[in-house]
Amino acid sequence: MDDVFVGSLMSSPVYTVSNDTSLQNAGETMREHDIGSIIVVGDDDHLEGIITATDFIHVVAEGDPDPNATVASVMSTDVITTTASESVQTAADIMIEHGFDHLPVLDGEVVIGVITTTDLTAYLSTTEDPSPS
Repeated sequence: MDDVFVGSLMSSPVYTVSNDTSLQNAGETMREHDIGSIIVVGDDDHLEGIITATDFIHVVAEGDPDPNATVASVMSTDVITTTASESVQTAADIMIEHGFDHLPVLDGEVVIGVITTTDLTAYLSTTEDPSPS
């Protein structure tokens, strides 16, 4: 996988919201597009955070979610990222090391995609392994 690059497997376009978007609207966007995460960007389209389906599970599990809550209240802000030119192997290693299912892909400061465990699984399902000897 060292000769395959993130840019060839990443999911794009990226669905984004601003940090003042309601959790309900963010969740609706994720459900509508059947995605497991949504990227939070500032006015300049620079990455501010990420919200995942797991974050929504935590909100619900804590009980009685605030109907006025925004994504800023639950998003992860210390986001590890990759680039389109990074090897898929390196991206997969990062995801395994940190337990991530979603890794935003940046071009400079702008989010251009997300590589996910689904993207990696789809790629692996199309590669042929040599037969055992």
